[in-house]
Amino acid sequence: MVRVAIVDDHESVRLGLRAACMNAEYEVLATAATVNELVDALADQECDVVVLDLSLGDGSSVTENVKRVQGTGAAVLVHSIADRVASVREALAAGAAGVIPKSSPTTTVMAAIATVARGEVLNNLEWATAIDADSDFAKAQLGRRERDVLHLYASGLPLKAVAIELGIANSTAREYLDRIRVKYVEVGRPAPTKVDLLRRAVEDGILPGLDPDAGHARR
Repeated sequence: MVRVAIVDDHESVRLGLRAACMNAEYEVLATAATVNELVDALADQECDVVVLDLSLGDGSSVTENVKRVQGTGAAVLVHSIADRVASVREALAAGAAGVIPKSSPTTTVMAAIATVARGEVLNNLEWATAIDADSDFAKAQLGRRERDVLHLYASGLPLKAVAIELGIANSTAREYLDRIRVKYVEVGRPAPTKVDLLRRAVEDGILPGLDPDAGHARR
């Protein structure tokens, strides 16, 4: 059973999400108006996903809230108004697994919770498009071959299969991957794990269906 907690400073939203989660047969461990309240309420309980509003009324920052939630061992699914581009960017940079707009149908929100609970990064058009439109979001300047490697690797292929697909040595594919990680560190968006690389690929429009130009990455 998926174990969920909810943080939103509007009681009506908390109640609505709680009811939807229970209807989906998720276990709701706690609901709270702030992350501080949530941490106290969870105590030592293990939570899979925390559904977190971007803007809370206690003066806390997006980064602070995402990091504190991650400190409990839970993944973060941000549930907020889709047009807060700067806050969306900040949440993803802090490590949120994805952002789901509050305008989304309940079934979509429940599906997003299930995806994040499986340890996957949410791959949805709304926040990828918002980030792509934000000129302040620093993209790593990847070369064509680096984009090819990231596209295939982040799509789920093991590195050996990526090398075979591109007709290069496994050691060369590893060099490209190392170079990609260095470039993301240089722009302040480190990607030490494969899940992080998937997140970066989605953020930068490298995965198919998120960027009209992404198709050139696999020739």
